[in-house]
Amino acid sequence: MSEETRPATSQPANPAADRIITTGEGRQALRLLLAGPRGFCAGVDRAIRVVEEALRRYGAPVYVRHEIVHNRTVVEGLEAKGAIFVEELDEVPADGHVVFSAHGVPKSVPAEAERRNLLYLDATCPLVSKVHREAERHFAGGGEKQRHILMIGHAGHPEVVGTMGQLPPGAVTLINDAKEASTVEPAEPDKLAFITQTTLSVDDTAEIVEILRKRFPQIEGPRREDICYATTNRQMAVKELAPECDLVIVIGSPNSSNSQRLREVAERSGAKKALLVPKVSDMEWNELEGVKTLGMSAGASAPESLVQEMITELSKRYDLHIEERIVKEENINFRLPHPLSDEA
Repeated sequence: MSEETRPATSQPANPAADRIITTGEGRQALRLLLAGPRGFCAGVDRAIRVVEEALRRYGAPVYVRHEIVHNRTVVEGLEAKGAIFVEELDEVPADGHVVFSAHGVPKSVPAEAERRNLLYLDATCPLVSKVHREAERHFAGGGEKQRHILMIGHAGHPEVVGTMGQLPPGAVTLINDAKEASTVEPAEPDKLAFITQTTLSVDDTAEIVEILRKRFPQIEGPRREDICYATTNRQMAVKELAPECDLVIVIGSPNSSNSQRLREVAERSGAKKALLVPKVSDMEWNELEGVKTLGMSAGASAPESLVQEMITELSKRYDLHIEERIVKEENINFRLPHPLSDEA
């Protein structure tokens, strides 16, 4: 296998990352466009570090309520280090240490942990916690100032369950799509606020918000955008390359909301086809028949190692012409939660 660098052919791009990988005579050429940014966001990185630091400090096992992030490769890697994943706290022994996932949890979960005197660590992404605080702010006024919350999100997603669980039952109404935004009938339409799940389609959410603002002109929104920077940036990057692609592969797990949205964005933005592929062993290689330009990204919970494994397998089958398409640089880092932060 030989590799050489070449000048960048697009902007914005990272010239050092653009390269040609040849594997032998007679191989079919494949142009590979790599979306940037892709893969881990700061919230995912922080959540994984919480589990790893807890294992280092307290020793195995450390229990994690729900998948720490929605990626089986990450989960299996932490299991190999001594993490035990559970769905509910009643699976954690009385002397156990437990971590709450990056998606956030209802207030009833830490309350139960405290009732049982469990040592718990909250790995909720700070940007999800921001949405929790917004919901509490809108609800906290009481009386005439209190507002009913409309949450834009997907039913059953753990982030939605956790956010709605910050307030009493009935305080939040879930809006799954534009149809529900058009038909919801709040008891007091002049006393509303909206919040959103952080991993939604930017375009779909904008459509829903527009409907709500037209129907309820006095509705209050977040002071800052709820959809997180990582979701927005990854969707922007996919939009940039999708029109040139015969196929876009998004590395990510089926239960990862942000990965699913990337696949949808690719299709809507001009890619002839888009696939969600958890890892290289799940790839159906016949999908590449007739493909001349392939796009690739990874959801915010998918490690870069999975992208590189896919590139390695592609290089065994094609002469790869790789172009890195970076639409925005990311340099955000979140501190670990107390009590881990004092030694982080």
